[in-house]
Amino acid sequence: MNSSTTTTKSHVRRFDETELVASMRAVNRSYGDVDALSDVSFEIGQNKIYGLLGRNGAGKTTIMQILTGQDLHTSGDVEVFGAAPFENADVLANVCFVKESQTYPEDLKVKHVLVAAGHLLPNWDHAFAETLLDDFQLPLCRKVKKLSRGMRSALGVIIGLASRAPLTLFDEPYLGLDAVARQLFYDRLLADYAEHPRTVMLSTHLIDEVANLLEHVIVVDSGRIVVDEDADALRGRAVVVSGPFDAVDAVAASGRVLRRETLGSHSRIMLQADVTETERIRLREAGVQVEPASLQELVIATSTQRKEITA
Repeated sequence: MNSSTTTTKSHVRRFDETELVASMRAVNRSYGDVDALSDVSFEIGQNKIYGLLGRNGAGKTTIMQILTGQDLHTSGDVEVFGAAPFENADVLANVCFVKESQTYPEDLKVKHVLVAAGHLLPNWDHAFAETLLDDFQLPLCRKVKKLSRGMRSALGVIIGLASRAPLTLFDEPYLGLDAVARQLFYDRLLADYAEHPRTVMLSTHLIDEVANLLEHVIVVDSGRIVVDEDADALRGRAVVVSGPFDAVDAVAASGRVLRRETLGSHSRIMLQADVTETERIRLREAGVQVEPASLQELVIATSTQRKEITA
């Protein structure tokens, strides 16, 4: 929960439907001689679910901390709702940031944390929070310090969803949840987003789990943005072709090979190419399978290719 400033209802900003929610332009962030972010630029629009994807240590958390005023960039320009976010109460009233390492005053009970969230977050929906408490079976009267890791994760998820903040960022707070609880989070997020649209950013490396939620994908690798694209366009950009080595190799000539795996006389490639339905039928008859590339495979291929190019 973003607690870098105390807010009141009067701080809630009304913004035009067409304006950008946030942007970074040529942003750099250095810690001594370590470059955490290098020339990062992207824009975040209204009422979309964004995926901020990449491996651990890629720079995802740093980006989110800068957007939510919890860190300062070294150079470049950052705007959230048209203004710099750092120590800006009017901006941060419209932002909720929940992270995997979220901390709370440990002597407080769960119910006290939710009361505090209601005071800090102007769009807070108490009834929705109570529904989520039941969904995740979180004990209202238990002290935070007595919660398991999974229960702490559930508490963060509840705050992020019930905040209904115009910009809500989740930095992998759901990692402590089991698979069933994570799916419950995804289901509740999607259902509430449909009824109460806002801008949501999910930072995760569990890409396959969130792939169907995402409308726009930003991939960061070694502190640089390597993909910034509409999710549907990205999914349609590549196919996976597998089958006998010679047949697959012949298909490879028709596009750009993003990834290749070979086992004996069989090969599997990820290919950036437009494969027509007629071509797919012909390939199937030749024993070659053509399938859509998953978002996770595309992200892995993109990051791997960049390392090969810069090595």
